[in-house]
Amino acid sequence: MEETILPVTGQGDNWYMTWASDDKQYAGLCDGTGFKDLPDYTGIYYNSKLLAISGNPPDHTFESVPGYPDLESISPRQVPGSRDYSRYYGFAIIAVDGAIYQLLSTPKVPFGPEGNAFIGAKLIYSPNNGVTWYNQDGSTPVVYEKWEDRNKENMAFFFEPDESFALSSFLQMGKNYEDNTDGYVYLYATNGNVDGKMNQLVMLRVKKDKIRVRSEYEYFVSLNSDGTANWSKDINNRGVVCQFPEGWVNYNISPGHSGHPYAWQPSVAYNNPLGVYMMANWGIGVGSDGDWFGKPSYLGFWTAPQPWGPWTQVYEEEAWTTAGDVNARCYQPYIAPKWIADDGKSFWMVWTDFRKVGDTRPYYAFNCQKVEIITE
Repeated sequence: MEETILPVTGQGDNWYMTWASDDKQYAGLCDGTGFKDLPDYTGIYYNSKLLAISGNPPDHTFESVPGYPDLESISPRQVPGSRDYSRYYGFAIIAVDGAIYQLLSTPKVPFGPEGNAFIGAKLIYSPNNGVTWYNQDGSTPVVYEKWEDRNKENMAFFFEPDESFALSSFLQMGKNYEDNTDGYVYLYATNGNVDGKMNQLVMLRVKKDKIRVRSEYEYFVSLNSDGTANWSKDINNRGVVCQFPEGWVNYNISPGHSGHPYAWQPSVAYNNPLGVYMMANWGIGVGSDGDWFGKPSYLGFWTAPQPWGPWTQVYEEEAWTTAGDVNARCYQPYIAPKWIADDGKSFWMVWTDFRKVGDTRPYYAFNCQKVEIITE
């Protein structure tokens, strides 16, 4: 419903969000300055920041989360203005039983070198909806390890087989995860960093009170004929949950910055009124030189009866252009979990647009529009 597209707000991208027990949605902001109308706005460029959203479109409002650990303060750049500092991107986030958990993805090395890509993620959590934050081991304050200090002990994922589980997203199941009935939290991820792997979806489950315990993770292996799934605690036994089209994974991000593939990181939410799981996903429009955003992105929607599928595609757009704008470079669609309608027949989708206008990117911001679901 393109007539419902709201004016852009803020500056940044990704906007992974979850619906917490205080009725606010908590959204991760990456690579941006945030919202100028907030009283604590500084204009600082944040690698990762957290915001709270109250209300519903078009009257929703944003506020800062003061207790969120500021990467720039904890792990400052060695050289002002450079990219040599530790980089963590707040992607996957889940609110469950009054706590918030977030996985912050991290690349191999500072951007630029050939073959660079995301290769792991750090887990942090807040037991009180963002007031105070802890490392995965329960220690505080949060530490953003420098490049050379990252390892399998302080990262939830780090150089996993095929570089899987570096880019991930939690299943959203209502306010405070209250629509869940089996006691498990589900995490989806890309299966690697090259075309043919990145377009494969893998997943794991873990009891919701064991999210911080890596040894309790169970990886999806395969789907049975009766609709149940097989699981294994060995990541090497993981199977593919859903396969997306090839040809939508970049291997450059601009001249002088090779590598950094970025695509197929999904948004998955349970639609309780309809009793169905919904997934939005995207592939990046690859240019002839392998660069990202060389053309409009791919957009698709899928549904399933269970978190593990089987997934059925219900919508496809091979040139994702908002309002017919052929220059649009939209990416990272996200289903806002609080903004699913009471009857389940519509929801609000959030995304970012990398389109350049002159010397600026005016749509590199919080974009949202209403999506209607046609049911039979």
